This record gives sequence, C-alpha cells and structure tokens, in this order.
Amino acid sequence: MARGEGAEQYSNTSLLQKPSPDGIKLAAKRESRGRLSVCSKLCYAIGGAPYQITGCAIGFFLQIYLLDVALLDPFYASIILFVGRAWDAITDPTVGFLVSRSPWTRFGRMMPWIVLSTPFAVLCYFLIWYVPSVDQGKIVWYLIFYCSFQTLQTCFHVPYSALTMFISTEQKERDSATAYRMTVEVLGTLIGTAVQGQIVGMANAPCISTGKDLNSTDLQGAPEVNITEPHVSLEHLRNAYMIASGVICSIYVVCAMVLFLGVKEQKADSYEVLTEPMSFFQGIRMVMGHGPYAKLVMGFLFTSLAFMFLEGNFALFCSYTLGFRNDFQNILLVIMLSATLAIPFWQWFLTKFGKKTAVYIGTTSVVPFLVSVVFVPSNLIVTYVVSFAAGVSVAAAFLLPWSMLPDAVDDFKVQNPESQGHEAIFYSFYVFFTKFASGVSLGVSTLSLDFAGYVTRGCTQPAEVDLTLKILVSAAPIVLIIIGLLIFISYPINEEKRQGNRKILNEQRENEIDSETDSTELNVV
Repeated sequence: MARGEGAEQYSNTSLLQKPSPDGIKLAAKRESRGRLSVCSKLCYAIGGAPYQITGCAIGFFLQIYLLDVALLDPFYASIILFVGRAWDAITDPTVGFLVSRSPWTRFGRMMPWIVLSTPFAVLCYFLIWYVPSVDQGKIVWYLIFYCSFQTLQTCFHVPYSALTMFISTEQKERDSATAYRMTVEVLGTLIGTAVQGQIVGMANAPCISTGKDLNSTDLQGAPEVNITEPHVSLEHLRNAYMIASGVICSIYVVCAMVLFLGVKEQKADSYEVLTEPMSFFQGIRMVMGHGPYAKLVMGFLFTSLAFMFLEGNFALFCSYTLGFRNDFQNILLVIMLSATLAIPFWQWFLTKFGKKTAVYIGTTSVVPFLVSVVFVPSNLIVTYVVSFAAGVSVAAAFLLPWSMLPDAVDDFKVQNPESQGHEAIFYSFYVFFTKFASGVSLGVSTLSLDFAGYVTRGCTQPAEVDLTLKILVSAAPIVLIIIGLLIFISYPINEEKRQGNRKILNEQRENEIDSETDSTELNVV
C-alpha cells in the first residue's frame, strides 16, 4: 500500500516537473510569433505605399498645382498649404489616442482603422485635384478636402505605423520588416512621381510670356494675353491632374486590401498591462519626457524639414531657376529611382556600422549636391547626375527615422515597465512633429515666393524669385541638416545600448512564457 502511494506521489511529481503538451505548445507558439515570413513582410510593406504615393504627389506638385493650374494667389495658396498641414499634424496625436483606446477586435486593433478610412480618403484625395467652376469657392474647396484627406489618411497611417510593434516581438524581425517597408515606400514615391509627373507632363503646362516688369497683379489685369490656346491647354492640364489622381486612388485601394489580407496583427503582451488612457497633455509629457525619444524626434524634425524644403520647391526650382520646365518630372523620377535602389544599401550599412553612424553619413551626403545644383551652371545632363546621387541620401532620410523609432519605444518600455501599451501615442506624436514641420515648410515657401513677386503662369520669374528658390532648396536645407546632426550628438541609444535593451526585453518575454507555461501545467495537474 505504501509502495502504491509512493508511486502515485512520484507520478504526480513527475507531472509537475515535466512540461505538459499544452505548455510546450504555448512556449512554441510564443517563440514562433516573433518570426515573419517574406510574404508577411511584403504585404506589410505594401501597406505603406499609399501614404508615400499621395504624399509625394502632394509634396512635389500641390504647390505648383495651386499656383499655375488652380490659379490661386500665392498668399491664399500658402494659407491652404499651411493650414492643411497644421490640421494634419493636430489630428495625428488625436488619432493616436483614439487608437490606443480602441477595443481589440478579431481583425486586431489597428486594422479596422485602416480599412474603414480608405474609401473616404480616396474620395477626398480625388477632389483635391478638381478645380471647381466657382472662383470664389476655390479656397474653401481646397481647405475642406485637403484637411479632410489629411485627417482620413492619418486614420490610415498612424495605426499602420504603430503596427510595426505588433507584427513581431523581435527587433531583428521588425528591422527587417521596416527595411521592406522603406523599400516599398520609396518605390511608392517613385510610383507617385511617375504617375503624377508623367501623366501631367504629357499635357503642356501653359505659361504667359511677360516682361521683367510685369507682376502677378498686372497679369490678372491682362486676361487677353494669349487667351485662346493657353485656355485650351489649361483645361487639358486640369484633366491630366484628375486622371493622375484617379490612377493613384486605385493604387491606394489595392495596397490597403493587400495589407488587410496579408498581415495578421498580433495581440501584444503590452495590451495585458495597458495603463489607463491619458489626456493629450499627459501624452506630450510622457513621450517628450523620455530623453532618447525627444532627442530622436527633434533631430529628425530638423533633418526632415530640410528635405521637405527641397521637396516642396524642387519642381519650381527646376522649372524656373534651372530652366527645365518640360523635364522636371523626369528629374524627380531619377531622384526617386535612385532612392529606391539605395534602400538595401542603407539597410546593410546600418546593420554593419550602426544606425547612429548611418544618420551622419546618410544625411550629410546630400550637402555637396545641394551646393552643386545651385552653383554649377545649368546643364540637363549634370542635373540628372546630381539628382541620381542626391537620391542616395533621400533613401537614408526615408529609412533611418522609422528604423530608429522602435528602438526609442523599446527603451521606454525598459525604463517604464509599469507603463505599457502606448506605442500608437509614440508613433502619432512623431508623425505630428514631422507633418507640422511639413506645413511650416510649405507655408513659408509659398509665402516667401509671394513676397519675392512670383508671377502666376509666368514663363519666367523675377530675379528675386530665382534667389528665393535657391535659398529654399540649398541654403535653408543645409542649415537645418547641421542643426539636426548637432542634436544627434547627444542621442544616447547606440548599438551597445540597443542590444542591451533587446536582451532585457527578451528576458522579460521568456519569463512571461515560463509563467504562462507553469500556469498551464498547474491547471492540467
């Protein structure tokens, strides 16, 4: 009898020591959850294309569209561009808070936002490129649909950006997925430039030959100048913009469908310890109170602003300062093609030499080309060569912010283990600052051109406009890049710190796996 009791006791002890099948399955499931297939990475990356395609089309072409196609006064165009971007910036943290408070569904927490916002965003984007027949209502028209599109696109992009943290628990897998994403996003800018530029480029942009002393006020008072043929060409140009927007809208919908069908959002562990929702100002204090995140955002704020000045004014610079009015869309295409090809190189570089080193090398590499494009005599072949080389630096500007942002979020998790589940807030505030900077750059640029005497639909521009464009695409970006790099000197997350955070988080996940396994085994017993 005693022997039977001992055997029974040994049997029960062995059950406690030996992992149960359910426990083994749970541990294997948690371990495999961090790995991503190539198909999942590609589908995730394709979801980032709509933001870049529409952003590229708006960034490169909206300013010149409002001035030379919609025929708005530069002052009102600057108001539309600034207010639209400022409004877009405000909506980012708002959507971030709403996303963080959204309940988990069988499709995830981020996916419903992405899917539901897509059809309305597509409609508003299309109407941005339509010129209403009532002149008095143009300003209100563009303000309404530009702000509406920015809001709806935010409902797509903020959840999509935060999705980076929920497709895998492994830093290596997230970095790899980010590289896929940046490659596709730069390819998206290439597609946006090609679709918008080539379709619009097939329609000859009408211009009015004016004397050096003729300004925009004189132009408005002289509608009889070349009134017949330019009017027809202007209608063709407006139709071309609408065709281009229709093609981009179709691509937007397809990419959203691929993302939804091809990516499974994982319910991260941080949802289980999600702290109470916080207010807007509490969110600001939290994210900006984390030193590495604040320095990262401020550094990229200035470097991104530099590239935004270049992006927003490059079409006008090519058309008027360099004199390549009929070739600017091809020059933009060369820049984006070069950037697309350079993304794998920068992914290899940051893996080999570290992300902080990649920031310094990648960002400063554009400076010589910003100088040469202004001081080297205008030559189309030289401009193509310089544009191709500059695209390499543009690739670094695309990849590095999104590759480094998860590291700052992980650092916050390590330092604040009791406050989790705020990934959407971190991403939304980063987008908030970059978009606000974009609004500033577009508003300041257009307003500066107005003060310089920009001539709407003019075939040539005054010398003051030429000087202003040179400052906006060369001097101002160089100064902003220097400021941004000086901020990065104090950025504390180097490769050693990053690997240390990764080790700590992996240990935390292993402990959670052990706890869940023990709990499962005890329940079995």
